Amino acid sequence: MKAITYRAYGTPDVLKVENVLTPTPKDDEVCIRVHAAEATKSDCELRSFHFPVKWFWLPLRLFLGVFKPRKPILGGYFAGEVVSVGDKVTRFKPGDRLFGSTQFRLGAYGEYLCLPAHYTLVRVPDTLSSEEAAAVPLGGLNALHFMSRANIKPGDKVLINGAGGSIGSFAVQIAKSMGAEVTAVDAGFKETRLRGIGADHFIDYTHTDPTRQGLTYDVIFNMVAQSEYPAWVQLLNDTGYYLIGNPRLSDMLRAALTNRFTRKKAVLSLAGEKQEELETLSDMIEAGAIKPLMDSIYPMQEAPEAHRRVETEQRVGCVVISMRRNT
Repeated sequence: MKAITYRAYGTPDVLKVENVLTPTPKDDEVCIRVHAAEATKSDCELRSFHFPVKWFWLPLRLFLGVFKPRKPILGGYFAGEVVSVGDKVTRFKPGDRLFGSTQFRLGAYGEYLCLPAHYTLVRVPDTLSSEEAAAVPLGGLNALHFMSRANIKPGDKVLINGAGGSIGSFAVQIAKSMGAEVTAVDAGFKETRLRGIGADHFIDYTHTDPTRQGLTYDVIFNMVAQSEYPAWVQLLNDTGYYLIGNPRLSDMLRAALTNRFTRKKAVLSLAGEKQEELETLSDMIEAGAIKPLMDSIYPMQEAPEAHRRVETEQRVGCVVISMRRNT
């Protein structure tokens, strides 16, 4: 099969399309013909081994490969079609269209992928193409996780910093579906599309400091890793929630103090990426409450360009790599 591989850490140019062995499913696995995979910021960070949050650098390096990648095929979030199943699999059958997460196995940048049937895999809503479906699991699962933790009530004021990315764009929509009044923060050229998915207000951080507007919020969801913790927490109402998508070690320490000594709540737990959560997202998509915000779709051969698009922060929504050979 064809796969997008990287044999060394480095720039997007280390990504190459090459022939590799086609995997065979074990008794408890499904084999999926991958149609599309999201090109995520995590993929870019693993490829370059450069992370804005440093505290997990050493264990991750030991796990993924000290001198070169131990897992040469990236890709954690995908959509595709089941081509075969192991003898013990009853949950899925050939022909089922699935989307989901590969967890730490990665591998979605290949034409075929084998995963245990108990992984977070759900049938694709009929309203979505495979490319659109591949854009759902990362952003949707993380956004749903954090928005659910915030106890959002109709009329609550919610601010989302970094609203134009994969996770942020879903957070805008999920908060709106909960009845919130949503303020999106990102670069000015993203305003029109973010208002189009439900943002009530928009702050262009390149011209306006959102922490100096004299406004307060019930919930702040911060996806920007280098944000200053005190400046954002002071914008919360007395019992507000501060949700941290990319916590630094200093954020963890401050969050513990916030939770112990104030009525405000700091939440920085990672999303569990559970099957029932992905099913909830599927139901929301079918009901028309949310949809993936698509930035661009690249063919396999242009995987380096897809990674550059993600890294420039010029995207609005999700960047997807199509694994179909006719693109």
